Amino acid sequence: MAEKLSDYKYKTPIAIRFSDIDNVGHVNNAIYLTYFEVARINYWREIINWNLNENGIIVGRSEVNYLKQITLDDQIFCYVRTTRIGNSSFDVMHVIVKLTPHGEEICTTGKTVCISYNYTACKSIPIPTKERLRMIEYDEPRLILNTN
Repeated sequence: MAEKLSDYKYKTPIAIRFSDIDNVGHVNNAIYLTYFEVARINYWREIINWNLNENGIIVGRSEVNYLKQITLDDQIFCYVRTTRIGNSSFDVMHVIVKLTPHGEEICTTGKTVCISYNYTACKSIPIPTKERLRMIEYDEPRLILNTN
């Protein structure tokens, strides 16, 4: 992983539901995208103050790297940060960790390409200025495009 946990400022707890567990006793692979979504929504609300009622966001692409299994009894957290900002799209990186007696163990990493979207017009729109500036200020992404 190119990113280090020390690159991340935002971390949120993730609740593991019994329904997340598959028949071999670990979190089903499809559930990880839901965990990423929960973490992103918390990040946008708590840190970026994105008004999702005014300006929507859709997912353009997701990538998941499964490194270690997660079980029902694990206590997990998801780190989130914006790593690239374009005109209407931006990349959000995720790292899911579980607590162990030795500290945090990385279980899953992933990237989601998010797109600022107008649901009424059914098209992408430029990232709102306030939210763009907050992501830049908070996460200091390494790649920022079209900052006019």
